[in-house]
Amino acid sequence: MRIAILGAGPAGLYLSYLIARRRRGDVTVIEQNTQDATFGFGVVFSDRALDFLREEDEETHAAIVPHMESWSDMMLNVRGEHVVIDGIGFSAIGRLNLLKLLQKRAASVGIAPVYCRAVKSLDELADFDLVVGADGVNSLVRRTYARELGASVRLMSNRFAWFGTRKRFDMLTQTFIKTDQGAFNAHHYRHAPDMSTFVIEMNAQSFERNGFAALDEATALRRCEQLFAETLGGHPLISNNSIWRQFPVVRNARWSHGKYVLIGDALHTAHFSIGSGTRLAMEDAIALDKALAAHRDLAEALTAYEAGRRPILEKLVAGANGSAEWYEHFAGHMRLKPVDFAMSYITRSGRVDIERLRSLSPKFVERYEREHG
Repeated sequence: MRIAILGAGPAGLYLSYLIARRRRGDVTVIEQNTQDATFGFGVVFSDRALDFLREEDEETHAAIVPHMESWSDMMLNVRGEHVVIDGIGFSAIGRLNLLKLLQKRAASVGIAPVYCRAVKSLDELADFDLVVGADGVNSLVRRTYARELGASVRLMSNRFAWFGTRKRFDMLTQTFIKTDQGAFNAHHYRHAPDMSTFVIEMNAQSFERNGFAALDEATALRRCEQLFAETLGGHPLISNNSIWRQFPVVRNARWSHGKYVLIGDALHTAHFSIGSGTRLAMEDAIALDKALAAHRDLAEALTAYEAGRRPILEKLVAGANGSAEWYEHFAGHMRLKPVDFAMSYITRSGRVDIERLRSLSPKFVERYEREHG
């Protein structure tokens, strides 16, 4: 079987590695960007989010984990008060570092992606038996067959931009501030010993009031440094294509059409606030690889891929959407007492309640109950 994978991000690279490792197809990976192109800074994984990788692919797990920064608690800064939520662990790694590690894994099984090739039409891939759209939010595969796939893209109203900083943060922290100019949030965490990610988010009203739409990248960066001067402690922000975006909610009623199939952000998106996007993309790759290995008939394989993966994915994406909706209204939540704000935050996805928190975060629950008498 001749397989074309559009996109050499984590989803496409990892799928190419898995298929080539089984030696069950002739795989070509095509990427429109250069080998080291990536936006943003760090990739964050929720606690135990890489357990799936240890179970499915111990060698790749062992290659990635030593390069990750990890911590066991998280902190919310709101109205000048710090609230630590114990037991909510995360790990992070630089986006480019992860990409290079996956490139090495793919190279170890003979995969040499074709970079700097922009496929304009799927007609260019007519000779392939299977075409995988691992080409992200703006997927050519999804756009070409939007009607057949029942595809939709909805933009959230908040604006966000990914920055970096040399300031080292002890744990994943959310800093919420309110000024006369509006409400702002920063998601910040270290993804390397000497580097941290600093994602700044604001609602549409604050974005307009501060005139960010008219600011160039350098001016917007300086304005953000002023807003979060106390949090940054004198460290500057670093830009890497740090433009303002609205988060796209991608959905597809069907995951494949004919010989075309979607994985990763081309198929679905998960809000960055839950740290699962890359994990979900790699899990998609595992599920598709298994389906292809188990079924000789392509149509049967793609049907099995969707049937087995969709119920799991829908549950996780529902939690991500719940988180995204909470952030759409974070300015309103800031009226709560800090500990109540933290409880609202930690239960935002609908997947955690106070009883589960008693075992996960006993110190936080003790404080919450103490303050409520």
